[in-house]
Amino acid sequence: MTTPSASPARRRGIPLGAQVVLGVIGGVLLGVTFRDQPWLWRYSNEDLGAVGLLVIRLLKALATPLILLAVLDSFLTTAIGGRTFLRFALICLVNITVAMTIGLTLLNVFQPGVAWRGHVEELTGQVVSSVRANAPPPGASLDPLKNLAGYVPESVIEPIARNSLVSLVLLAILCGAAMRRLKDRGSPGILALEPVVTSLFETTSTMLMWVAHAVPFAVLLIVAQVVGRSGLEVFTVLWRFLAVIGAGLLLHALVYYPLAAWLVGKRSPRQYLGVGGDAVLTGLSTNSSLATVPVTLGCLRRMGVSEASARVSACIGTNLNNDGIILYEAMATMFLCQAFGYDLSLGHQMTIVLASIMAGVGIAGVPEAGLIVLPLVLGAAGLPEASVAAAIPLIVPVDWILARLRSGVNVLSDMLVAILLDRGATAASRGE
Repeated sequence: MTTPSASPARRRGIPLGAQVVLGVIGGVLLGVTFRDQPWLWRYSNEDLGAVGLLVIRLLKALATPLILLAVLDSFLTTAIGGRTFLRFALICLVNITVAMTIGLTLLNVFQPGVAWRGHVEELTGQVVSSVRANAPPPGASLDPLKNLAGYVPESVIEPIARNSLVSLVLLAILCGAAMRRLKDRGSPGILALEPVVTSLFETTSTMLMWVAHAVPFAVLLIVAQVVGRSGLEVFTVLWRFLAVIGAGLLLHALVYYPLAAWLVGKRSPRQYLGVGGDAVLTGLSTNSSLATVPVTLGCLRRMGVSEASARVSACIGTNLNNDGIILYEAMATMFLCQAFGYDLSLGHQMTIVLASIMAGVGIAGVPEAGLIVLPLVLGAAGLPEASVAAAIPLIVPVDWILARLRSGVNVLSDMLVAILLDRGATAASRGE
């Protein structure tokens, strides 16, 4: 397993999350002080905010090859038996189902995004959509055959060129599984190709982390633009977004996970959260479940989990089992669809869930991973580019909080999967 993205998270100096907070503060000061007046030669907050959006566009561009290479690298560098993989997949499926149930229930019952209707256009100064209220997203369809046809690409280049998330991950899984089969057979070509894939993955991750370190400057410019237009009232609507998504993440992590570990895995909440606390705190502080893998393995050993189960969950799970990201992508996308006035039927919501799962599969546990792939999920949900461009800057100021919650959820998920895998292996060996 490679950990190319762990080192940036441990760089000396101010952590990236703290830099984002400073960027928000700086943007507020610039927005309040200069409003729409020029302050850098002839450029105003309005002009410089457009520069900040270029960073978001570059993150989206790099997210596509990152997901492809991450899935391929996971298949090539980690071996897993058939039965173990089936258990792993079943546990992950149950976890995701519970997560989606929590998220969709909160969004459908309370509909917090409705409170944002009319605010997005007002705060960004953009006309983001001409569709009527309560219309489905333009790219959505209830026809399953039409949706399936849309996911199957006409060429292997198309998913990359069009940033088609679902098609890309399906193609990556198919290719990765085939490469793994050939590697197990001793194919010299695949053995020679493996270090190339790993190197490309490390290169893309490094490029992405460079861009991610420009996010605080982008935040500063974008917040200055938004506050310059609308004043400090921009933050009066952000609390709903933060509260509802934070509630979904915390319910899943602090209620479902401990109960599953206790009732099924036979590990008490005190043991699961107490012994595993070091890993959770590391994930919260580094904002990376990937950088937390060594600590996660140590916590699992102290819980008495077998080395095999711990490695399968922590190593493969870090790349393929990202409940925090999946739950965030689905809830954030539904929230924003509600804000733009789209009426999401069950079929449309399932499309969002599928796109969120595709985003979570293969995206490495690096800082800001959830924000990086969010534009892809919004596009898969059918939101037009103008709507995505208007929405992302609004949620960036509070994403640094949610990013740490996502990482903490991912770490807890990895530990739960390891505990349940170990319990299943023990029961199978005893013939239970």
